[in-house]
Amino acid sequence: MFDKYRIKPNDSLKTIAEKFNTKPEILMDINNIYFPEELRVGMDIVVPKNKEQYFNYYTIEAGDSLYKIAQKYNINPTLLASLNGLNMNDYIYPNQEILIPKSGYSYYITAEGDTLDTVADTFKISKLDLLNQNETIYLLKDQVLVTKR
Repeated sequence: MFDKYRIKPNDSLKTIAEKFNTKPEILMDINNIYFPEELRVGMDIVVPKNKEQYFNYYTIEAGDSLYKIAQKYNINPTLLASLNGLNMNDYIYPNQEILIPKSGYSYYITAEGDTLDTVADTFKISKLDLLNQNETIYLLKDQVLVTKR
């Protein structure tokens, strides 16, 4: 679900976000970048891959909560929070965009100590199928892996 991207001369968060159909704020979030000036040529960052295939966007409205949104889309609220780099008690803002997982897929957020074997067992698929459906797997904590149901 994610790829590694090496920063090139004249890259900015905005230009990289445009290349990968995402927003600069999302890149900052998933890479723990606090200031755009932290980008350096040759630095590797994580970028979304095929995001539109597995997710829809939802724009937060006044009065929304992660729990209400999860109910509306019939998804696990903890999964919704994790997919968006949030905790269940985090404040969400009107006009903020979050990812909504599409139906027909199973999602897994990696944890420390995960291996291909343990994740494949969780999905109940072979390691080869897991690799084929998630072209890049880092098995770092909080990586999102997806498989077709």
